[in-house]
Amino acid sequence: MSAGDLGSTLEGQPLLALTVAAIVLAVAAQMVSAQRPSLGTGMRNVAYLGLLVAGLLTVVQFAGSNRTSDAALWLDHTREARIEGDETVIAMRADGHFWVKAQLNGEPVDFMIDTGATYTTVPQSVAQRTGLAASEDGEGRLLDTANGTVVARMGLARSLRLGTIEASDLPLAVLPDTQNDTAVIGMNLLSQMKSWRVEGERLILTP
Repeated sequence: MSAGDLGSTLEGQPLLALTVAAIVLAVAAQMVSAQRPSLGTGMRNVAYLGLLVAGLLTVVQFAGSNRTSDAALWLDHTREARIEGDETVIAMRADGHFWVKAQLNGEPVDFMIDTGATYTTVPQSVAQRTGLAASEDGEGRLLDTANGTVVARMGLARSLRLGTIEASDLPLAVLPDTQNDTAVIGMNLLSQMKSWRVEGERLILTP
């Protein structure tokens, strides 16, 4: 490979260029350490720092290209909805679901969007934290969930807000707490919107 080809390759791959530069600097540090120890030590520390940065950036890059990797799951987290014009955009997480950080009665709650769910649901612990009172009148309602069929109590949310979407007096189902508690936004909220659609890894809601 000619010097020109090598230069073109490194120019197109900045992480590789950083790694090569750090290695070259480490070799140079070893060469000058005998005559100028302090300079050699400084050069060696910079080289190690460059290798560390290159390694971290490689992990981040790999996580971005492989959504199911351990690194991707570790870096992944629920985000607030992004507003584009009058639309609310929710990004897909590494698990393949759409999650959003919403405000329930003014308190932050992570919700999963589930178009197969009839009702918006929250676990009992979230209902207590957000001041959502489940009705004690009448019989509970049977709901099919990922944890099987459960008896839920119905409650009423004063407000549920995400992006440009805001619902008042929204009926919610309060579920018993389990190990894998998940708050879910269901069709009783989505059906109130003008439209919703999925484009690639984005869920777009129009109020």
